[in-house]
Amino acid sequence: MNGSELKILDWAALDADAQAATLTRPVQSVAAQTRESVAALIEQVRGGGDAALRAISARFDGVAPEDFEVGEAEFAAAERAVSAELRIAMQQAAGRIDAYHRAGMAQPYAVETAPGVVCEKMIRPIGRVGLYVPAGSAPLPSTALMLGVPARLAGCREVVLCTPPRKDGSADPAVLVAARLTGVHRVFKIGGAQAIAAMAYGTETVPSCDKLFGPGNSYVTEAKQQVAQAGAAAIDMPAGPSEVLVIADAGANPAFVAADLLSQAEHGPDSQVLLLSDDAALLAAVAGEVARQVAVLEREAIARQALSASRLVKVQSLDQAFEISNRYAPEHLILALRDPRPWLAQVEAAGSVFLGDYTPEALGDYCSGTNHVLPTAGAARAYSGVSVASFQNQISVQAASAEGIAGIGPCALTLARAEGLGAHANAVALRLGVTL
Repeated sequence: MNGSELKILDWAALDADAQAATLTRPVQSVAAQTRESVAALIEQVRGGGDAALRAISARFDGVAPEDFEVGEAEFAAAERAVSAELRIAMQQAAGRIDAYHRAGMAQPYAVETAPGVVCEKMIRPIGRVGLYVPAGSAPLPSTALMLGVPARLAGCREVVLCTPPRKDGSADPAVLVAARLTGVHRVFKIGGAQAIAAMAYGTETVPSCDKLFGPGNSYVTEAKQQVAQAGAAAIDMPAGPSEVLVIADAGANPAFVAADLLSQAEHGPDSQVLLLSDDAALLAAVAGEVARQVAVLEREAIARQALSASRLVKVQSLDQAFEISNRYAPEHLILALRDPRPWLAQVEAAGSVFLGDYTPEALGDYCSGTNHVLPTAGAARAYSGVSVASFQNQISVQAASAEGIAGIGPCALTLARAEGLGAHANAVALRLGVTL
């Protein structure tokens, strides 16, 4: 690949259709086929339970474990297999994730909204949650930390984790150690859409969960959406193929920007990376750096596939770059600008923002403390990344005394009559001792 293969587009020269095509994610072009395939897999698991899981696992993972659940012997072997250096790094990352999420935890409160009327908010953990940790072309113990830490802080009664088996039928040791670090209760060696189906509907072995969490490929994301639509389980958000959008000015370091683009491109062939800049020379330099750096990556083939659906875009101004970014609503937004913080006021939709030359997205993926389970495919317009609140229910409570209902009851009567709901009005009138 040479630099010219990563095309530089001029936003002003594109018509509306071409602009829309520039911001189209790769998975959007195969959505119909993905929906059908996922629906079939879900029905197989729902109807066939563990036997169906074994057949599907043999087909996609090349192994059909007799026992899906990880036992104590495998956990012990994982502890021995993970180096002290990696264990320490995971412990340090977990500590920062804990500190960040603990600081943002919601608190219960009570307020007297009128004399004799008290309204409260209670916070309760979701009973049983299911975590999905990808481990296909690259196992992600960091995702076990990102999901397990806030689940622990929320106090969930039972935390179930599914992760794909390796070719020998075992789970990735680092994922298992990360799961133990965060207090996950049960781990199952099941991957893909079938894992989502198992945690949503339950099988003879896998318990059904109230809410499912975690990123994955387009099949995993589609499976989450389908089980949520069916009412089988709630989900955190659409968190599919990874993406990054970089806004860079003339002073940005081309090597840094190229490295950030490639760090997302190597996630998977359906990932997408975008660079917006008002400086043509910077765009050309980044294209050259991408060509140089991709050639030495271990995951070169995967990154090249992702780059085929990626774009470098010349914009007329940084203001226009932020308009485009908000339209795209990226999972990750990197502001490679000389003074990035003032530009935060223009960010309306993004999963997570990274400021300046020395904040690569990789820090957020691993150990800065923020969560890397983020909305993708434009969902950042309405969804937020995983937090402790994602694992909790917020329950409202109200209590009115005789004085309280006497004070606000007439308000309720007026509104009930306006809506034509006589039984509502009667429930209040009886307590007020008035005749409708």
